[in-house]
Amino acid sequence: MHIELTEFLRCPNGHGPRDYCVLMPETIVERQVRTGHIACPRCHASYPIIDGVVDFRGAENHGVGAVVPDATALPAADEVRALLGVVGPGGYVVALGSACPLVVALSELLPGVHFVLVNPPAAVASSIHASSVLSRGQIPLAPAMARGVLIGRDHVHPPWLDESARLLLRGLRVVVLGEPEDIRGVKHLASGQGMWVGERS
Repeated sequence: MHIELTEFLRCPNGHGPRDYCVLMPETIVERQVRTGHIACPRCHASYPIIDGVVDFRGAENHGVGAVVPDATALPAADEVRALLGVVGPGGYVVALGSACPLVVALSELLPGVHFVLVNPPAAVASSIHASSVLSRGQIPLAPAMARGVLIGRDHVHPPWLDESARLLLRGLRVVVLGEPEDIRGVKHLASGQGMWVGERS
């Protein structure tokens, strides 16, 4: 996990959006936190960082692997980049579930953008370009922090759709690898070839 992501992390236990988490690092390598904990000052919950991955799923799920990879073929990274509409360096793009493997190629197309991988397949590792978090249903990130959101087919259902919209800055886009009926607060722009694109209204 990139150390600078800490300011955008939020405890999933239903606190307000301004309730920040606290990083308690144990091992840091080139600004990447490899081991440590994320703590919530409000409810005193503690979430481990293991091999660079922050596990927000709760004590009963610690040590359980990430999602099983979706065998469905992924679209081309340059096509996804164009649909996201992200131009220039800086900020964050969030990818969920089976869409996370696209980040390897997207990070080359979008230098200077940091990616947050939510529930990535186990084979997709954190890197200098991407931080990984595991969560059961609420994305543990602050609202309006993302320049774009990419949703894998295994996350095209509640609560992930509404949670993804919450992360987006106004006027920016979500790309869904699937066909959701609707995403609250997101205007549908286009769909086809198994993808759906919307803009945060």
